[in-house]
Amino acid sequence: MALNKNALIRYKTIDKCLQNNNHQWTLDKLIEACSDALYEYEGKDTHVSKRTVQLDIQMMRSDKLGYNAPIVVYDRKYYKYESPDFSITDIPLTENDMSVLSETVEMLKQFKDFSLFTELGGIIQRLEDKVYTEKTKNKSIIHMDRNENLKGLHFLDELYQAILKKVVLKLDYKSFKAKSANIITFHPYILKEFNNRWFLIGKRTGARGISNLALDRIISIDYDFKLSYFEADFDPDQFYKNVIGVTVNQGERPTPVNIYINAYNAPYVITKPLHHSQILQQQNDDGSIIISIKVKINFELERLLLGFGESIEILQPERLRKRIVKRLNEANELYL
Repeated sequence: MALNKNALIRYKTIDKCLQNNNHQWTLDKLIEACSDALYEYEGKDTHVSKRTVQLDIQMMRSDKLGYNAPIVVYDRKYYKYESPDFSITDIPLTENDMSVLSETVEMLKQFKDFSLFTELGGIIQRLEDKVYTEKTKNKSIIHMDRNENLKGLHFLDELYQAILKKVVLKLDYKSFKAKSANIITFHPYILKEFNNRWFLIGKRTGARGISNLALDRIISIDYDFKLSYFEADFDPDQFYKNVIGVTVNQGERPTPVNIYINAYNAPYVITKPLHHSQILQQQNDDGSIIISIKVKINFELERLLLGFGESIEILQPERLRKRIVKRLNEANELYL
């Protein structure tokens, strides 16, 4: 059940009031306490009706939120907890709560390299402690790919801060093709993850277009505070709209790629499209299909298609078909 923040503030306020056994709580005093709490939160007078607080008490008594609060009325006027030590904040976690918390903790830990999540660190630790205390045998049922040994992950937060503060970078960078490292002056725009690798996207000083740099090829980071940060009109959603991966051939237009897929792999490609532009062009009697995607041809597309091996055939365009044939022939020669 979705709750708005005002309702949660009222529940917490009523709970705090009823824990105070040295005070007699009438409905009017509970209404006043809720109004004061909302004023403190919002900075403005908020009218809390008698009906609202009555419904709040009814909700707290029910099991809809898991509270089952033992709220009773005595002397036909005053409200209190029948169990003096009760609090809605001390309710034990349900089995479902445990599963949700466990998996949430695991997913949040994926972002531990960003200072953006530093303040969450204590929360995550407390959640882990709570999960451990409640049920130590709980096993994760969601497994996410991650490579803790991947180089460059320690640069994530430093690069994030540089993007946030619009600082020009001086990167000591060595690409796979280069014999030695080079100093690159770089204007960073976004960080992008693809296939369990991170890339810094931005503009090199003196170069045309947008560049991507793999974090695992960065050796060191320095800054150029004298150089003005170049703010390009860069829209990442639009920039990567017609590509698979991170390599964008910026002078090229998207090309229709027609692909035959055999019957065994057809269901996988139908349920998990290769690209958002995917269209089912033909469904054959034997279960095989022909699809079309409209993308810019790049290395990541070729690698994706090669991963299907004998299960697919590139029908068009001819230039991509020839490149795939060439690479398959070269691979085949390794086994002769």
